[in-house]
Amino acid sequence: MSVSLSTVHVLVDDPDAALGFYRDTLGLTVRDEVAHGGFRWITLVPDNQPDIKIVLSQPHAGRSQEDGDAIAALLAKGELGAVFLRTDDLDATFARIAAAPGVEVLEEPASRFWGARDAAVRDPAGNLVRIEQA
Repeated sequence: MSVSLSTVHVLVDDPDAALGFYRDTLGLTVRDEVAHGGFRWITLVPDNQPDIKIVLSQPHAGRSQEDGDAIAALLAKGELGAVFLRTDDLDATFARIAAAPGVEVLEEPASRFWGARDAAVRDPAGNLVRIEQA
């Protein structure tokens, strides 16, 4: 038996701003986009790992108003999960990300005591994104 990563969901309050970050800044490819009930789900893939999908969706998409409101409040506080990415050129990737609209830099590239060299930002929705040097 084998298990592998298939899909990661990232909640965003503004799909267009998120698309600008994940597609235009990070270079992910849009695999498909679905609109339903006034909401959008955008599926992106890294070109070098096309079987791993990142799905951008909105807090209220497919949820009750009450649950959507609770998730939106957590998103606004930056209290939802994180996305961990790897790059072969951290300095160049960080420079591109730091210049992107709506991005908040949390930590510039640095070597960590646990052996990794990485940086941290918040995407336009406030999600923590850590980028590690491969």
